[in-house]
Order: sequence, then C-alpha cells, then structure tokens
Amino acid sequence: MNLIRTIEEKQMDENSLNFRVGDTVKVHFEIIEGKTKRIQIYEGLVICIKNSGVRKTFTVRKTSYGVGVERIFPVYSPRVVKVEVVRVGKVRRSKLYYIRDKVGKDAKVKELVGPKAVAYLKWSRDLAKAAEAKEASINAEAKAEHATEAKSEKAKK
Repeated sequence: MNLIRTIEEKQMDENSLNFRVGDTVKVHFEIIEGKTKRIQIYEGLVICIKNSGVRKTFTVRKTSYGVGVERIFPVYSPRVVKVEVVRVGKVRRSKLYYIRDKVGKDAKVKELVGPKAVAYLKWSRDLAKAAEAKEASINAEAKAEHATEAKSEKAKK
C-alpha cells in the first residue's frame, strides 16, 4: 500500500491545479498521432473538479457549433501540458452541472473583478510559467524529430 502511495506522490505536480470551478481556461493537451506529436488547445468553462490525489480530474465544457461538448482531463497527466486561465469566474458552487441546461446568455458565468481577481490571476500565471517551459521542450523535441525524419528520407532517395 505504501509503495502505491510513493509512486502516486512522485507523479503529483504542485503547479498543475492553478484554476478553480467557474474559470474559463485553455487546456494545452498533447496529442500523439502515429509518429507526430502536436499540442491541441481546448478552451471552455471548468464545470467540476472531482476526486483527490493523482486521480483528480476536471471537466471543461464548451459550445461548438451550437452543441455543448464536455471533456474530462486528468489534472496530473503528463499529456496536459498547461492550463491557462482566460477569465476568472465568480461562482458559489463546486459543481456547475446546471450550465448544461442553459442556452445563450444564461449559460454564462459572472466574471470576478477587482483586487481579488488580480491577485488570483497573478498566482495562476506564476504557476503556469513552469508549464510553458515544458510546452517549449515538447515543441522543440517534435521539431527535432521532424528534421531527422526529413534527413533520413532524403538519404533514402
């Protein structure tokens, strides 16, 4: 039992959870298609944060072409490169499932303004700086792999 806990503690990153329920976020998610890697950005409203420890997940909801789309991301996944807070929401609930039934302006969450919002955004962006370095290394690695593949193809011809 202690062995599992020690492995889980190694995988947890303190800088991963830099947002709350009600925030509009951009999730930079690494996608591997065959040999290529790319980072896809998924922007939407955080409607819930579930579980604890390494198994912690968050659900992001967006409306795409008039259809509500939700995606669940693990907080401590190595594929989630960074989570960028776009807009700070002012909510009084921990789960915003009622947003699913709302349409148009009713589906919006009020924005938190003032000194509290400024302090929160500063804290969030400080945590996101570490994630930016990770994203840059993934992009550089992908470019290097692409360059070596191109050279090997030229050598075959």
